[in-house]
Formats: sequence, C-alpha cells, structure tokens
Amino acid sequence: MHTLYIAQRELKSYFTSPLAYVVICLTQLLLGVLFFLYRGGFWQVDRATLDRLFEYAPYGLCLLVIPVITMRLIAEEKSTGTLEMLITLPVNDWEVVLGKYLGALGLVLILVLSTVVYPVAMFIWPWKLGAIDWGPVKAGYLGLGLMSAAGTAIGLLISSVTRSQVIAFFVTFATLFTLVVLLGVGGEFAAKAGVGTVVTFLSFQSHMTNFARGLIDTRSVVYFLSITVFSLMIAFRALESRKWK
Repeated sequence: MHTLYIAQRELKSYFTSPLAYVVICLTQLLLGVLFFLYRGGFWQVDRATLDRLFEYAPYGLCLLVIPVITMRLIAEEKSTGTLEMLITLPVNDWEVVLGKYLGALGLVLILVLSTVVYPVAMFIWPWKLGAIDWGPVKAGYLGLGLMSAAGTAIGLLISSVTRSQVIAFFVTFATLFTLVVLLGVGGEFAAKAGVGTVVTFLSFQSHMTNFARGLIDTRSVVYFLSITVFSLMIAFRALESRKWK
C-alpha cells in the first residue's frame, strides 16, 4: 500500500511541474523528425514497417528521457533533507525504492505508449498507408518496455548514491550511453579482440534489434529483467547503508 502511494505521489509530481510535458513533447518532436525526415525517413524505406522507430527510440529514451526523469528520485530527497523525513514514516526502505521506481517508470512508459500514435495514424486512421505486420510492432514495444525498466532502475541506483542531481544525470547518461551506443558500435572491434559475443550481449541495442524483428528472445527478456532487479537491490542497499553509519 505504501509503495503504491509513493509511486502515485512521484508520478503526480512530474505533472505538477513542466518537466513531464517538456520531456514528452520534446521527445515526440525529435523522434518524429528522425522517423520521417532523417536519411530520407520512413518514406525512403518504401514498405510498411516501424523499424526506424525502434531503432531511434532507445537513443531518445536512454540519452534524454531516463537521465532527466531519474536524476531527482533520491538525490533531490537527500539534498533537500526530505529523505530522512520520508524514511521516518512507517514505511520500509524497499517501499521507498520500489515506489519511486514505479513512479518514474510510469512516466517513461506513458511516453513510450504515446508513440503508438505513429502506427495508428499511419496504418489504421487517417492515412492507411498499407498493411503492416503487427507482430514486430508488439514485440518492439515489449522490448522498449523492458529496456525502459532496466534503464530506469539504473538511473534510480545512480541517484541513490549521490546528493547531486547534476552528477546523477551525467553518470546515468554516461552509463546508458555505454550500454546503448558504445557497446552497440563496438561489436565489430570487440569481435576482432575475441570478445564480440560478450559485448553484443551487453548491448541494449542488440537486444532491441531482436525485438524489432519480432523475435522475443528469452535471453533478452532475462537480460533486461536481471539488470532491473540487480539495480533495485543495490539501490535498496545504498539507501539502507545510512543505518550503518
């Protein structure tokens, strides 16, 4: 019960300030430009597919949305001194961690779901550009959801070990940049060094590619869920560590 209350409070806090609206609108604008205009956009593909949406969405989510949303989760509470007041209430540390995580993840998933306007407008109404295989679309959105869960957990973990929102933002950005961009483009070089399989497996983008193709690989599901659970456990321990001092 406390977890849901904290999650609801956290989610509402985003919409009582311009943060949620700015992040959603800016991300939708950038994603729309990339999807329809960059490198010829959707029109140059000349087939009914959302491959480019699932190619670009991870970059927007991991390099902009998640760092901005998660940087304040615990760090702000620490810097303002409200964390101590929160944890003196009759709630457990794990309820605080899980509640804040669910609130932040809720906003990220709202943004992800808002992109459904693209396939609906293009292939159902009003444009009806042709028939599309909905299997890869559903799998792609499942992949975005799992990736968002893992990325948000990482952001919460980093926010739990610092008092500075700025530091939390840049460390989260750097971590997700490594997982999405560096490991994604470094696969070829890693293969020459004999560790290509490991690097590919650690890359968020490689797992998202499978989902975008309509392939729900159990290894990818386990990968994202493992990162999520591990990050939440470490965040809980980081919050609990105040009792040891």
